[in-house]
This record gives sequence, structure tokens and C-alpha cells, in this order.
Amino acid sequence: MEFKNLKELMTYLKDEDVCREYYAQLRWGGNPTCPHCNAPRPYKLKGGKLYRCSDKTCKKNFTVTVKTIFEKSKIPLATWMGSMFLITAHKKGISSCQLARDMGITQKTAWFILHRIRYIMGDPAPEPLENTVEIDETYVGGKFKNMHLDRRKKYQELNMDNKVGIMGMLERDGKARLTVIGNSSWKDVIRENVNSSALLMTDTHLSYQGLIYEFAGHTTVNHSQGQYRDGMTYTNTVEGFFSSLKRSIYGIYHQISPKHLQQYCEETSYRYNTRKITDKERFVNSLSNADGYRLTYKKLTQKL
Repeated sequence: MEFKNLKELMTYLKDEDVCREYYAQLRWGGNPTCPHCNAPRPYKLKGGKLYRCSDKTCKKNFTVTVKTIFEKSKIPLATWMGSMFLITAHKKGISSCQLARDMGITQKTAWFILHRIRYIMGDPAPEPLENTVEIDETYVGGKFKNMHLDRRKKYQELNMDNKVGIMGMLERDGKARLTVIGNSSWKDVIRENVNSSALLMTDTHLSYQGLIYEFAGHTTVNHSQGQYRDGMTYTNTVEGFFSSLKRSIYGIYHQISPKHLQQYCEETSYRYNTRKITDKERFVNSLSNADGYRLTYKKLTQKL
């Protein structure tokens, strides 16, 4: 399918049958397999929507959306695909209110769609970052003085901090990653995401001390003394990476709950890591990752 923008995509995806055929080709490459047992060569039932597994021990019926983020969804595939193109093409993301207006759906439905799409943006098996890796931390959360009195009082009664720590790790000329620190130590987060053969570049925060004994090297810049670059040692790139997340929060989403913050981090990381490909390639890549993931509304809205 040849398209360059949303208009051309939606013109092509004019009905549900075309959408299913396009996704079947993308998912199976012309060779359908049973999502329940991986048996090849299922046969189509009357109408063409349903397949039946050819394996005698399985014999289950299935559609092309089974075991994907689209499974059991009453939303048309064309709406799903149009939404996926929008969220992957917009450089700072798109709000559920705006998506609802663009696609002609309710805000609640748009919110659920966006979270399901963010769910597949994360890398299920991320490889450790290597070579030269810039590392820095930032905090997300509104200021107490800007909060409503009742909300501010709630935080004070529970003795809670409204700020959530996020660690950014960026491989120069490579991939980047944002991770909510949570209760983990900073060093544990770095160990989980960075190869021990890497050269680390950070500021002089005490939490980074001792990393030189676990990695190939560790150089620092002292921000408190106005030092932001020392030769090839700097963290300017990862700080610019943080701005992508914060611009999307301030300008698009306005408010993010700590529960879903990691998914917004995954969205920002995915957009950065695919910055060198076209909107079409990013859309196809995202659609290819939809296989094997399904986020239910119950799981999405359950309390921590």
C-alpha cells in the first residue's frame, strides 16, 4: 500500500474488509498461522472474516485481530489505524480530546486507544545501551503553589512528594531510554539499562559516585559550578531529550498520573528512537508490533 499522509491512508482503508486484508498481509506476510497453536495453513470460513485452524488438536476459529491490541474491540480497524498514524506522526503526541474530534469517537474511547497504542511502543526485550552513554535525571510533577487547596492538603496529610523522578539514558548517535526511577536506586536503574562496557557521562550528583568501578569509564561535569561541557564530556543531548517529554506534558497532555507515566516515557523514547524514519515507516513499524499485546480496560483503570 502506497501512502504518504493520513489523507491517503484513510482513502485506502475505506472499509473493514480492506483493513483486515492489509493487516493480515502485514502480520502474516501472506502465510496465515493460528495464533493459538502456531499451526500453518488455516482455512477461511464463509464470509472470509473467520479462519479455522487446520491442526486436528486445535481446530479453533480466529480472526486476524486475535492476540493483538485490536482483539475483541468494537472499534473499526480503520479508526485504530488512523489513530495509530496520528499518535506516531505527531512529534509531541496527541491528546485524547483532540483524537476524539479527529476520528469522530468519544474522549473515553480515544483515551483507551491511545493507551493501548502506547503499550506497544515499549521495547519488550530492550538491549543494553553501549558505547558513550549520557545519563541524567529529571522530575515531573506540578508545583504545590499551583495546586488546588484540597489537592495540596491531601499531599501534605499523606506526607507525599508530588514529584516523580525519571532517569534518562542516551547512547550518542544511538537509542535513548526514559525510566521512572520509583523505589529503585539510581545505580540499579543504570545497571539494568547500560552495558558494563559503556563510557558513562553524568553530572556530579552523589548517587553516581562509584560507577567508574563497574563500567569502562565515568566522566562528569559540575553543573553547580556552571560547567556544562568539558571537551567531549557533557549531558546536553540527554537534557534535550528530556525536553521532548516535558513539552508533550506541558503543551499536549497537561497532566499525567504517576501510574501511567512510564507509558508516556515509552512513547517519548519510541518517537526519539525512530526519528530518522518517515511517518509511514513509523506507522508500519508500530502496526507490526501490535501482535501479541492486549491491554484490557480493567487493567488500565485498576488502582495501584
